[in-house]
Amino acid sequence: MTDARWIWAEGLRTVAHDETVLDALYPSPAAGRAPADHTATLTGRVDERRGVRVEAITVEIDLNTPPASTEDAYLRLQALSHLLVQPNELNLDGIFGHLPNVAWTNAGPMLPAEVAARRAELQAAGIQVQGLDKFPRLTDYVLPTGVRIADVSRVRLGAYLSPGTTVMHEGFVNFNAGTLGASMVEGRISQGVVVGDGSDIGGGASIMGTLSGGGSHRVSIGERTLLGANAGIGISLGDDCVVEAGLYVTAGSKIVLVDQPLQADGSPVVVKGSELSGKNGVLLRRNSLTGAIEAVARQGVGVTLNEALHA
Repeated sequence: MTDARWIWAEGLRTVAHDETVLDALYPSPAAGRAPADHTATLTGRVDERRGVRVEAITVEIDLNTPPASTEDAYLRLQALSHLLVQPNELNLDGIFGHLPNVAWTNAGPMLPAEVAARRAELQAAGIQVQGLDKFPRLTDYVLPTGVRIADVSRVRLGAYLSPGTTVMHEGFVNFNAGTLGASMVEGRISQGVVVGDGSDIGGGASIMGTLSGGGSHRVSIGERTLLGANAGIGISLGDDCVVEAGLYVTAGSKIVLVDQPLQADGSPVVVKGSELSGKNGVLLRRNSLTGAIEAVARQGVGVTLNEALHA
């Protein structure tokens, strides 16, 4: 990234009595710089029940630079979820430091320390805590077009969901991750992971992210690819691939190339999983007799999603 890329928006930020900025909502973020003649149209308010005030703001950010504030961080997350920028195409360095841990209630965010002190008043007003986290639910800020989400608590703000995507009850999509086309999500899409058009992440399946413990490789899945139920990957998959249900493949996994001629000593060709990362048309399976992971070349188109389901 070399040229400055800007996003701007008018919004509302929530500020606690100790001046902690809890969140910022931007109904209609847009590409570019804020117009010089822009006139604010949103108005603030005070919510004594939660001990917060809501203030109107106008923010513009350079996507190439790291987040500089809570308001900045929230605009980046909403730019992703409004599909203004794709995952991994903006600077999110240090974003956790600008996101306070928040008590998310059905009336909006508040300081966790305030909940116990205001419990009776909150209960009388029908206000309940629904989560305690740095990230809110996607749908509290953005309602993506043409998308089905069975359980909104499992999709974080900052998720990038293309029209036609279905996220089932056990599916999970983290921030800075998501689908680049119509996809079925019944497993976990971790931070930094993107899934191509027509692909299916099976129930209980897991895709390795880079937030903790892993390397720097950002896993991606191509088009028309199936990650079977309870399977997992730490390598990228190309187009028209299949990973057998229950099989977990990492960069260090030893994989037998079934289609390759045997070596001079009669042994099969074995490679690390990293050598197959991103390859198209590969079936990854476990040999039921030997337990070895095998790679077999696939011909033709991979999985086909139910068009009516994703319409």
